[in-house]
Amino acid sequence: MAGVALVVSLVVSAVALVTGAWGAWLWQRLEADPRYWIGVRATQAGALLLTLLAGAVWLAPDSEPDNWLFWLYALLPLAVSLVAEQLRIVAAEQVLERRGLEGAADVRGLDEPAQRAIVREIVRREVGVMAAAALVIAFLALRIVAERGGL
Repeated sequence: MAGVALVVSLVVSAVALVTGAWGAWLWQRLEADPRYWIGVRATQAGALLLTLLAGAVWLAPDSEPDNWLFWLYALLPLAVSLVAEQLRIVAAEQVLERRGLEGAADVRGLDEPAQRAIVREIVRREVGVMAAAALVIAFLALRIVAERGGL
């Protein structure tokens, strides 16, 4: 089971690291790329895969980890992913609230440059949140690799 944990953790960490770095680059350049969200969803799938790995380790006979940190590192990525999704959803509400807008109807009443500015700010916040989450998931997956010797 230790070999499977190593491979899964390395793949998840690689995908999450690339996604996080790409998101940080997009965030810094104030750009948006629809393909980025494929990486975000792949990272979230990796977080789910780590949770399933923890379940397999728990069910497998004689593969109990020596260190409780394995459980933390395997289960926390899913929690990070869920919290990041909630923060991403709140990002739009915060931008609209800060500008004194109630919702999409108020945004439609603005001129096109103002609408684009609002959308750009919302997307930038969403990309930033998901990039940070991906980097945290990459770190946690790499910690499984470091701890897997105790598996």
